[in-house]
Amino acid sequence: MLIGLDFDNTIVRYDRLFHRLAVEGGLVPASVPATKQAVRDHLRASGREDDWSELQGVAYGPRIADAEPWPGVREFLGLCWDAGVQVAVVSHKTKHPYRGEKHDLHAAALHFLEAHGFYDLGLSRDRVFLEPTLAEKLARVGALRCAAFVDDLPEVLAEAAFPARVRKVLFDPANAHGAARNVTRVTSWHACADALIAPREVAA
Repeated sequence: MLIGLDFDNTIVRYDRLFHRLAVEGGLVPASVPATKQAVRDHLRASGREDDWSELQGVAYGPRIADAEPWPGVREFLGLCWDAGVQVAVVSHKTKHPYRGEKHDLHAAALHFLEAHGFYDLGLSRDRVFLEPTLAEKLARVGALRCAAFVDDLPEVLAEAAFPARVRKVLFDPANAHGAARNVTRVTSWHACADALIAPREVAA
């Protein structure tokens, strides 16, 4: 059995990092809630889409070291390893940001996985796929024959090209999305473990 995982906002939690970067750069007041979505919404409401794009390049690139794994995700991988379940990471991630400096986003993502010990939890380096387009990401999920795929974006799971035989799991820690047909919605990695592996305790 192979479970596929998205990377950004699924394995990696960026909320506090985006807020810190935006405040440091004078892009938002400190009173804006410390979530990625709140920072994005504030900048877009101010007509500063370019600033938002450049901020993403910094957060996903040189400052990713200041981000953190989602609580419970490392424990989830440990449970998969114990249960003999293989894990692959499949992300839609361009090599460089759309705007701003040409940071190597692929190298930054791989370093994050290394720095946080994911390769010591059964994740193989040759099972990490950073695909430049969404179409290539979905094709990779299909080619790997994942039993399930966990993603934070409902629109990805709703894509017509999403592989038909792969179980769709929406990672929704903010409880921001309603129920959707043929989608298992989880609000934590503990719940994801209960849904996909034998019910066992995962750190919250």
